[in-house]
Amino acid sequence: MAPGGPRSIGVVPPRSPLPARNGLSAAWLRTPDRSHALVSPTMGDWLTHRLPDYVDVADMLERQCFVDEDGRAVRAEDPFAPHRFVWFHRDLRDEPEVTEPIHVVHRDERLVVVDKPAFLSSIPRGRHVMQSVVVRLRAELELPELSPLHRLDRVTSGLLMLATESRWRGPYQTLFEHRAVHKTYWALAPLREDLTFPVVVRNHLRKERGSWQAEVVPDAPVNAETLVELESTVGDLGVYRLTPRTGRTHQLRVHLCGLGIPIVDDPLYPQVQDVAVDDFSRPLQLLAGKLAFDDPVDGTPRRFHSIRRIPLTAA
Repeated sequence: MAPGGPRSIGVVPPRSPLPARNGLSAAWLRTPDRSHALVSPTMGDWLTHRLPDYVDVADMLERQCFVDEDGRAVRAEDPFAPHRFVWFHRDLRDEPEVTEPIHVVHRDERLVVVDKPAFLSSIPRGRHVMQSVVVRLRAELELPELSPLHRLDRVTSGLLMLATESRWRGPYQTLFEHRAVHKTYWALAPLREDLTFPVVVRNHLRKERGSWQAEVVPDAPVNAETLVELESTVGDLGVYRLTPRTGRTHQLRVHLCGLGIPIVDDPLYPQVQDVAVDDFSRPLQLLAGKLAFDDPVDGTPRRFHSIRRIPLTAA
C-alpha cells in the first residue's frame, strides 16, 4: 500500500511490477491527477517533495529503485506526469530481532493460525517491519498473499489468525465484523478484595492517532464491553479470564486498569513507561488464549487454543 498521504485514500493501484522482497510487498505512490509541473518539473523533484526527509531520494533514483507501471526505472530528470504510479521497496532500518519462533497452531488451504510471541508486531508498521508476523511468515511459509484477519498489540501474546490468500479474506473478515468469532484472553493482574466477580465493564473508548493511550469518554454511547472473571490466584496476583464482546484498541488493558487491577508489566497503563525497543525481558501478562467460530466456507466448527499459559515468561 502507499506510505500514507491523502492522495492515496481510496486509490487501487494496478498490479505491482516489483515482486515481494523478504516477504514485504513494494510500496507505491501516485502522482496527482493535475499537473504540478510548475512546482515539480521533474519526477525527481516530485518524489523528493512527496517522501519524508529521512528518505534519500537522490540515492534511490541513482540506484534505480523507483519503477513505473511497466517496470521501467524512473529517472530523476523524467518530466513530471500526472496520474502515474511509482513503486519502490523501502530501505529498512535495523530492527531488534525477536528470536522466539512463531508457533503454527493450524494451517490449511484457507487459514493459518499462529501463537504469536510478545514483542512481535502483527503487521509491518513503523519501526517494526521485518520483525512482524506477516513479513516473517510470508517468507517462512512461502505464502506471498498471507494477511492477518485481526490484530494483536505488539506486546500481546497468543492466537492470531491469517488468510493464506486474498480471496479468502472476505468470508473470514465478515465473521469478525459480525462478532461471530469468540475470543478468550487470560491476564495476570493484582487482586482486590473489594471487587466481586464476574463483572462486566461497559464504556466508550477512544484512541486518538498519535496518542499512546486510549481513554474512556464519559457519557458517550457504549462501544466497548468485556466480561471479567477471576479464575485462579498466583501468590498475591489473580489470573483473570477475559471475554471481550467488542474489539476496541487496548480494550482489555484499559478495562482492567479502570478496575484498579492493571495488567502486570503493561508498559502503557496506568502510566506510559520508557521501555527500550530491544528490552524483551518483561512480556505483558496478557494472552489471547482461545478462538472459536463456525467456518463461513464449509460450516466446520473451529476451535484453537494457545500453547502458552499465564504467567508468561521471557524467551
